[in-house]
Amino acid sequence: MSADAEALVAAATALVEAAADGAVHTVAAAGLTVGGRVVTGLNLSHFTGGPCSELVVLANAAAAGDGRLVLVVAVGNRGRGVIAPCGRCRQVLLDLQPDVAVLVPDAGGATRAVPVRELLPEAYEWQVQRAPAGERRAEPTS
Repeated sequence: MSADAEALVAAATALVEAAADGAVHTVAAAGLTVGGRVVTGLNLSHFTGGPCSELVVLANAAAAGDGRLVLVVAVGNRGRGVIAPCGRCRQVLLDLQPDVAVLVPDAGGATRAVPVRELLPEAYEWQVQRAPAGERRAEPTS
């Protein structure tokens, strides 16, 4: 794992373990901006739904004025380590940060960086679908 990846995992781990309530905040995420800033966020579990930690990172990065991310990771509480993003987060990351890489665990227990597009093959591309029919691209954007 790169030094940047290790720093993100450490930041997310520290945040989720500091929350320590185990019910409302169960996942933390960290993102590395294009400007080199580390931005973090916690999920908010509630029976009505709530934001995942990756989405909170997107909002916090935008609020900090450094919204473009190059790398993002989510870490579960209670020692669960790096976890892959859910389907909703994959779609939002693809729509809003199509060039971001995501840290995911592999079958052997190692962590690797994967382009978000690879996490969502045959994706619905919101920006493409918003374009008028004559302007739509048949191939995924890159």
